[in-house]
Amino acid sequence: MRGLLWLLGLFALAAALAVAGRYNEGYALLVWPPYRVQISLNLLILLLVGGFVAAYSLSRLVARTMALPRAVQKFRARKSRERASQAIYDAVRLRIEGRFGQALKQATAAYEAGEAPGLAALLAARAAHSLRDQDRYRFWLGKAAAHDNEVRLARVMTEAKLAVEERRFDEAAERISELQAGGQRHIAALRLALRTAQAKGNWSEAVRVVRQLVKVKALTVEQADPVKRRAHQEGLRQRAGDALALTTYWQDVPRDEQRDPRLVGELARALIASGDSAGAQKAIESQLALGWDSTLADIYGRCEGGDIRARLIKAEEWLKREPRDPLLLLTLGRLCVQSQLWGKAESYLDASLAIAPGWEAHVELAHLAERIGRTDDANRHYRAAAELSRR
Repeated sequence: MRGLLWLLGLFALAAALAVAGRYNEGYALLVWPPYRVQISLNLLILLLVGGFVAAYSLSRLVARTMALPRAVQKFRARKSRERASQAIYDAVRLRIEGRFGQALKQATAAYEAGEAPGLAALLAARAAHSLRDQDRYRFWLGKAAAHDNEVRLARVMTEAKLAVEERRFDEAAERISELQAGGQRHIAALRLALRTAQAKGNWSEAVRVVRQLVKVKALTVEQADPVKRRAHQEGLRQRAGDALALTTYWQDVPRDEQRDPRLVGELARALIASGDSAGAQKAIESQLALGWDSTLADIYGRCEGGDIRARLIKAEEWLKREPRDPLLLLTLGRLCVQSQLWGKAESYLDASLAIAPGWEAHVELAHLAERIGRTDDANRHYRAAAELSRR
């Protein structure tokens, strides 16, 4: 459209000049002694315009000719950059395709061309690592480190990830510490930190990282709960035998995480083994006030010493809500044995067996029968317990 307008403009100008020239009778007298030349003014104007156009065109031609070497140089540089960019692209594609040797070749070409050298070096390092070529892997990591202003975070993340994959967790922990020292808290780094903490048995760190992953919505609560449970279980086991250390650890656990019945069971067993049955009793009662759990009721019956009658009253209150829970009935039988309520103990233990036959109830009945001198009954229950334990 623009070209058409220019063409129309030129035609209009030519027509205007033709009309103007027709009515212009002026002339120009050129004197160069001893010569005199008289020419039409219209011709003079045409000559001047033509000369100007010719001079301008010649100057443009000379300028273009002089600029040709630089233009060729720029063209070659552009083509070189395009080839280097293509090499970067090809290196990524080939690595994804699993053609690691070709990926290394293309990354090397991109690096030598100076196209994103830090990234090219990292791609070469990853390709060399996939080829199990540790020498070239370290070589290219060193090259990438020389461009840390460009790819420091990517380089450290690469080293951390590959260290975790190869189970070099001490090295992985060092790289992750570098990331965290720089204030980096992105999800990939947190996931690597979690795997490293779990592998090294650093459960307090594992819990801290899991909470961060939940906070940034990288893990759901359902996904995080098993990890936190395992971490707390290991934390409790590491403090087994020390009731004070167990209690202190538990007090530092957030309240919402204390509501896990399996964790409370782990705590209660550890406290009982450490001689703190009162602490175990308190923990179980607090948890069962929130919701029923048969396993906790079973552990409750293993608490020793303290106010046995108070525990029996509490368990009988639970029985009103859970009248057919075999483990609760087993616990009531044990508590009655501790209180020397032989008849009541036998009744509870028989009720437990009637609902769900189990070897533990038979063993408790055997012990009870021995205490009251019923040897035949004791032997019968021992045999039944042995039979059930083999199933």
